[in-house]
Amino acid sequence: MSAYGASAGVPGDVPAEPDRAWIMLRGLADQHAGYFTARSVLRAGCADRIPAAIADGRVVRVALGILRMTDWPDGPLDEYAMWSAWFDGAAAVSHHSAAELHGLGRLCPRFLHLSASSGRPPGIPRLVVLRRALRRPDVESAGPFMVTTPVRTVLDLAEAGIGQGSLDEVVADAIAIHRCVPEEIRSGSSSLPPHAAARVRRSLSAA
Repeated sequence: MSAYGASAGVPGDVPAEPDRAWIMLRGLADQHAGYFTARSVLRAGCADRIPAAIADGRVVRVALGILRMTDWPDGPLDEYAMWSAWFDGAAAVSHHSAAELHGLGRLCPRFLHLSASSGRPPGIPRLVVLRRALRRPDVESAGPFMVTTPVRTVLDLAEAGIGQGSLDEVVADAIAIHRCVPEEIRSGSSSLPPHAAARVRRSLSAA
């Protein structure tokens, strides 16, 4: 089973007596590969349960304000899931990071790029948060987090100003591995500023 499948659960994780607060917290955590925030603890009404859960090993603190249920196995995309939990799921992996997830180009991003319309950034140097609202058709689910679609990712990178050669490679890969078709990219580029749209047309011509 995938690391991001349904939580296997640990015997005794939920007390024999129904505990609605803990069940609610588990539900919030399971949306993001076991990660949850201090805000989620307060929202679920579990503040009095967390010290004991940490002491007996069911919960671990992983960063300031972020915790994780320990019955979730580690996975290669945990960092994306963790920051999605920070933004209560209201953020999407985007730009260079989305291209890497989709297998487009060889940008090798040094930063993790997220797009979010609201929420306080955690102040982590590696995390770049772009303030914008994304339409539902511009994002897709990657299990415990959202990511911009391949078309939206191409358009974002064209507007972000990566080198033309790098953009050419991203577009060529998107078409070659059938993540999107040229007409989708061409149509989407009509909403870009003129200079960015022209860059997309050059990349399509080279693909």
